[in-house]
Amino acid sequence: MSGPVLSFRDVWVEYGEKIVLEKVTLDVAEGSFVSIVGPSGAGKSTFLRLVLGQEAPSRGRVLLDGEPLHAEPDADRGVVFQRYSVFPHMSALDNVVFGLECARAPLLGRLFGARRKAARDEAAAMLAHVGLGDSLDIFPREMSGGMQQRLAIAQALIKRPRILLLDEPFGALDPGVRLDMHALITGLWREHGLTILMVTHDIKEAFVLGTRVMAFDKRRRDPQAPHRYGATVVYDFPLDDKKKRAVPAELEAMPEAVE
Repeated sequence: MSGPVLSFRDVWVEYGEKIVLEKVTLDVAEGSFVSIVGPSGAGKSTFLRLVLGQEAPSRGRVLLDGEPLHAEPDADRGVVFQRYSVFPHMSALDNVVFGLECARAPLLGRLFGARRKAARDEAAAMLAHVGLGDSLDIFPREMSGGMQQRLAIAQALIKRPRILLLDEPFGALDPGVRLDMHALITGLWREHGLTILMVTHDIKEAFVLGTRVMAFDKRRRDPQAPHRYGATVVYDFPLDDKKKRAVPAELEAMPEAVE
């Protein structure tokens, strides 16, 4: 792994008097798989939105390769949500082609002729890569949850992002399907050299998949003013293969860490 692809420098997110995140300072190495855990309301999804560019910090800086991160999503960053972010009126193939059209023809919104054929071929190859090669013409309503999540991953990866954000991507799946998705995402991470940031409420999942586990929570609480303090990174565990399956006692004891 090389130097940091992402850097947070004293980042705060505030909405009026409500503080969501405070004093977040960290680096994310390129090629790492960062699992993010913590109680509900600890700012995990807000952290992902900062990386995606959907949100800007109230204070502090978010840097991409040492430069201020643009406050809008771009092709460098892809995202997969827990609830399948696919278009129900489009076939699997058209869902993935649409991602290429947004990236390559943002003004027209469509590709034509040889460019469209090349896009369809590329989309079909990506669908085959995630195990949907025989489902090009199927619509999301005809798919299982696992198939829809594979489609959402293909849709995100077709734009060749450097950073893939996963917001509880496997939470709605049955245990057996989750294991299949773990194998899929791990293989894609290694093959494409992705940097992955994944929010999960499953601490065991975090330690099995991640090369690093970060836990967000509030260091201080005021019962009289619950929004006075924000969350930050309270535990940060770099992992090697020997530690992969060992969940520290600090996280086991974290309230509401698993839902």
